[in-house]
Amino acid sequence: MGRRRQGGKPQGGLSVMAVTIIGAGIVGVAAAIYLQREGHAVTLIDGSAPGEGTSFGNAGSLAPGSIIPLALPGTIRQVPKWIIHPLGPLSLSWRKLPGLTPWFFHFWRACNPRTVARTAAAMRSLNGPSVDRYTDLLAGAGASELLVHDSGITVYRSERSFDGSAWARGVRADNGVKIELLDAATIGAREPALDPGYRWGFTLPEGGYVRNPGRVVQALARHFVARGGTLVTAVVRDFVRAEGRVKALVTDRGEIPVDLLVLAAGVGSRALAAKLGVRAPLTSERGYHIQIPAPAVTVRHQVADGDLRFVATPMEGGLRISGTSEFCGIDAPPNWARAAALGRLAPRLLPGIKTEPHSRWAGHRPSTPDGRPYIGAVPGLARLFLAYGHGHWGLMAAPATGQVIADLVAGRPPRIDLAPFRPDRY
Repeated sequence: MGRRRQGGKPQGGLSVMAVTIIGAGIVGVAAAIYLQREGHAVTLIDGSAPGEGTSFGNAGSLAPGSIIPLALPGTIRQVPKWIIHPLGPLSLSWRKLPGLTPWFFHFWRACNPRTVARTAAAMRSLNGPSVDRYTDLLAGAGASELLVHDSGITVYRSERSFDGSAWARGVRADNGVKIELLDAATIGAREPALDPGYRWGFTLPEGGYVRNPGRVVQALARHFVARGGTLVTAVVRDFVRAEGRVKALVTDRGEIPVDLLVLAAGVGSRALAAKLGVRAPLTSERGYHIQIPAPAVTVRHQVADGDLRFVATPMEGGLRISGTSEFCGIDAPPNWARAAALGRLAPRLLPGIKTEPHSRWAGHRPSTPDGRPYIGAVPGLARLFLAYGHGHWGLMAAPATGQVIADLVAGRPPRIDLAPFRPDRY
């Protein structure tokens, strides 16, 4: 297939590369734009249209201080309680447990202060610039209205629960994250629609969110194509390897030759990476949302329940209630009871809410045991870079990931330390 030179000359005398990116979610699209800005000829390939996968249904958060992984000291002790609770934040398919055991073994090993500290520092380098980068990206795409600068709040009903978050807040502070503690009066003033039982909380003032994550990806993808980028709809099934690199993609539309390849296919990256000899642990951590077009309450900020771990976000087209972590494998059909649970949780947060009618969605977060994505080169295979496994942080981390990929393609030192993101770290 032919490729065209993209808008402008390469920066700093760099040679023009023909780059193919597998995956048209937010990570792939962001990488495509940053590569395109440096003059490279970029092709995005995906079996679905941009933004139709996990990038469509997330909570929209752009909190630069969101750097705390699920794997925390004490998390394992909480798992039975979360699973038993009908409205709890965690669901696990016991039938799928044998296949998930290796992933959970690495997860268990990551639940220690040292690993959490390394993950938090690494994710601060990725998530820290998210609001600034989206200000730039969305302005370039003519979609600045999608970005909201907002210091979202996390709230708790009990002082004990709030005190339980102190260690994680300390890890944030150690990484330069600004945190403001909130009392009951301040919470009520900021969000009058909240249940008055929420008496403790905190806010991360650097934050923001997007009004429609799916439309963000679509707007950026249209911008990429308008500037000469190539978008191909095809399912990648295998690779043709020769001379120590990938020479072609085997797709449902036949073979597509490639020069330099970036794998950014979210949860689908695991099977593709395995064909290239990469065995890094990755699983689907499925999340759900319901979106309520007429909730009958006004929510001013993005609000998270710190105990039950769900989020309310004012979006285009209504109020989105997002959350849950479901480990059931990528092939299991959606368990819509998880979405229904969000509908029952919402009135606990917002007593005046009307949850009907609503739409519902389920999507696969590509989760690594320690919470860090896989970013970087693959030893033994030239002209191949990984950019997947971002879990809950795909939207936040996409711009910085895209810039790192541009660094690697250019052959210059990456702007952040990539050692924590190595796929062979387990």
